[in-house]
Amino acid sequence: MVVGETHVVDADRSETVVGAVTGGGAALRAAVSRLERELAAYGRALPDRGVAEDGLAELARQATGAPAPEQLRHSLLLVAAALGSVSALRVPLAALREAVEQQLAR
Repeated sequence: MVVGETHVVDADRSETVVGAVTGGGAALRAAVSRLERELAAYGRALPDRGVAEDGLAELARQATGAPAPEQLRHSLLLVAAALGSVSALRVPLAALREAVEQQLAR
Protein backbone atom coordinates (compact mmCIF):
# COMPACT_ATOMS: atom_id res chain seq x y z
CA MET A 1 0.00 0.00 0.00
CA VAL A 2 1.28 3.45 -0.92
CA VAL A 3 0.94 6.36 1.50
CA GLY A 4 -2.19 8.30 0.64
CA GLU A 5 -3.71 5.43 -1.34
CA THR A 6 -7.28 4.49 -0.49
CA HIS A 7 -8.75 1.02 -0.83
CA VAL A 8 -12.45 0.23 -1.09
CA VAL A 9 -13.53 -2.93 0.68
CA ASP A 10 -15.19 -5.73 -1.29
CA ALA A 11 -18.50 -5.30 0.57
CA ASP A 12 -18.78 -1.81 -0.94
CA ARG A 13 -18.02 -3.16 -4.40
CA SER A 14 -20.95 -5.61 -4.36
CA GLU A 15 -23.51 -2.89 -3.58
CA THR A 16 -24.04 -1.77 -7.17
CA VAL A 17 -24.36 -5.29 -8.52
CA VAL A 18 -27.26 -5.91 -6.12
CA GLY A 19 -28.79 -2.53 -6.96
CA ALA A 20 -28.49 -3.12 -10.70
CA VAL A 21 -30.69 -6.19 -10.48
CA THR A 22 -33.60 -4.12 -9.16
CA GLY A 23 -33.69 -2.10 -12.38
CA GLY A 24 -35.00 1.37 -13.13
CA GLY A 25 -33.46 4.68 -12.23
CA ALA A 26 -32.53 3.33 -8.80
CA ALA A 27 -29.81 1.14 -10.32
CA LEU A 28 -28.40 4.08 -12.25
CA ARG A 29 -28.48 6.33 -9.18
CA ALA A 30 -26.70 3.64 -7.13
CA ALA A 31 -24.02 3.16 -9.80
CA VAL A 32 -23.47 6.92 -10.10
CA SER A 33 -23.27 7.29 -6.32
CA ARG A 34 -20.76 4.48 -6.01
CA LEU A 35 -18.49 5.86 -8.72
CA GLU A 36 -18.71 9.33 -7.20
CA ARG A 37 -17.61 7.92 -3.81
CA GLU A 38 -14.74 5.93 -5.29
CA LEU A 39 -13.62 8.87 -7.43
CA ALA A 40 -13.63 11.11 -4.35
CA ALA A 41 -11.57 8.51 -2.48
CA TYR A 42 -9.07 8.24 -5.36
CA GLY A 43 -6.38 10.59 -4.16
CA ARG A 44 -4.27 10.95 -7.27
CA ALA A 45 -4.54 13.91 -9.59
CA LEU A 46 -6.62 13.26 -12.68
CA PRO A 47 -6.51 15.79 -15.52
CA ASP A 48 -10.13 15.06 -16.47
CA ARG A 49 -11.58 14.71 -12.96
CA GLY A 50 -13.84 17.74 -13.53
CA VAL A 51 -15.19 16.24 -16.77
CA ALA A 52 -15.92 12.97 -14.97
CA GLU A 53 -17.62 14.74 -12.06
CA ASP A 54 -19.75 16.80 -14.45
CA GLY A 55 -20.72 13.67 -16.39
CA LEU A 56 -21.65 11.87 -13.19
CA ALA A 57 -23.76 14.83 -12.05
CA GLU A 58 -25.55 14.77 -15.40
CA LEU A 59 -26.17 11.02 -15.12
CA ALA A 60 -27.55 11.50 -11.60
CA ARG A 61 -29.92 14.15 -12.93
CA GLN A 62 -30.98 11.91 -15.80
CA ALA A 63 -31.67 9.01 -13.42
CA THR A 64 -34.50 10.98 -11.84
CA GLY A 65 -36.52 11.21 -15.05
CA ALA A 66 -36.86 9.67 -18.48
CA PRO A 67 -33.70 10.80 -20.28
CA ALA A 68 -33.19 10.52 -24.00
CA PRO A 69 -30.94 7.59 -24.94
CA GLU A 70 -28.52 9.97 -26.66
CA GLN A 71 -28.10 11.95 -23.44
CA LEU A 72 -27.38 8.83 -21.41
CA ARG A 73 -24.86 7.57 -23.96
CA HIS A 74 -23.14 10.95 -24.21
CA SER A 75 -22.81 11.33 -20.43
CA LEU A 76 -21.48 7.78 -20.09
CA LEU A 77 -18.99 8.40 -22.90
CA LEU A 78 -17.66 11.51 -21.14
CA VAL A 79 -17.20 9.65 -17.85
CA ALA A 80 -15.63 6.62 -19.55
CA ALA A 81 -13.24 8.80 -21.55
CA ALA A 82 -12.20 10.67 -18.43
CA LEU A 83 -11.76 7.63 -16.17
CA GLY A 84 -11.35 4.64 -18.46
CA SER A 85 -7.59 4.43 -17.99
CA VAL A 86 -7.80 4.43 -14.17
CA SER A 87 -7.62 0.77 -13.20
CA ALA A 88 -8.67 1.49 -9.61
CA LEU A 89 -12.04 2.69 -10.93
CA ARG A 90 -12.53 -0.15 -13.41
CA VAL A 91 -15.17 -2.04 -11.42
CA PRO A 92 -17.45 0.91 -10.53
CA LEU A 93 -17.11 2.25 -14.09
CA ALA A 94 -18.19 -1.14 -15.48
CA ALA A 95 -21.15 -1.12 -13.06
CA LEU A 96 -22.11 2.34 -14.32
CA ARG A 97 -21.97 1.15 -17.92
CA GLU A 98 -24.18 -1.81 -17.02
CA ALA A 99 -26.70 0.45 -15.27
CA VAL A 100 -26.86 2.76 -18.30
CA GLU A 101 -27.38 -0.24 -20.59
CA GLN A 102 -30.21 -1.45 -18.35
CA GLN A 103 -31.77 2.01 -18.39
CA LEU A 104 -31.56 2.07 -22.19
CA ALA A 105 -33.19 -1.37 -22.44
CA ARG A 106 -36.29 -0.19 -20.55
